[in-house]
Amino acid sequence: MDVRVSVAQPAFDADTNVLGCINLLEGAREGGVRRFIFASSGGVVYGEQAPPLPEEAQKLPASPYGVSKLAGEHYLHVYQLLHGLETVSLRYANVYGPRQDPHGEAGVVAIFGERLGRGESVTVFGDGRQTRDYVFVGDVARANVLASDARLYGTNTLDATAYNIGTGVETSVLGLAELLAKVAGRGAAIHHEAARAGELARSALQVERARRELGWRPTVSLEDGLRQTYAWITRD
Repeated sequence: MDVRVSVAQPAFDADTNVLGCINLLEGAREGGVRRFIFASSGGVVYGEQAPPLPEEAQKLPASPYGVSKLAGEHYLHVYQLLHGLETVSLRYANVYGPRQDPHGEAGVVAIFGERLGRGESVTVFGDGRQTRDYVFVGDVARANVLASDARLYGTNTLDATAYNIGTGVETSVLGLAELLAKVAGRGAAIHHEAARAGELARSALQVERARRELGWRPTVSLEDGLRQTYAWITRD
């Protein structure tokens, strides 16, 4: 789930994410599962393009992790065609919230929160102006529930049963640090390090299709979500 690991170990990434997805699809086919919901990515699948991006945007992954997510979507489409398995790809933005693991694409929230809670500086890679679309985990869970029973409006293309799950709002890494510091009630000392290979400069998603076809929309603002997340991180 980490872009940096996929860049350093592309075979490991493919073994875990591509073959792992096939194993699950085979299990679903053999077990008579009706619908398979795939946790895709609305950042790495699209790659470096001007946001906010719709589902029909070009697929231009810039990391092995992005390639593996896109491969997973193609396998879903094939299983839909060959075996009649209903499939839905939810292209998540950067998911964050309580119980968050500090690894992966949105782990910055957990990492910043832990360091602020200890009164330490936070590390920003690059200039900090790179943006992400942060979506609260509770909103994402609700999207999965809705997608499990929603009517599917077509299966003829890869994008026909894919839904962006985000907010459509770009937030820079520096802006995130400032907002989290505000929630924590303390200043944030910023330490900069070199930018990392494979990471996008900008990312945000259009979510109109999810509103229209799933009846879903994000309901938790970034500040409220960060407040809940920070309270969980510092609960002891």
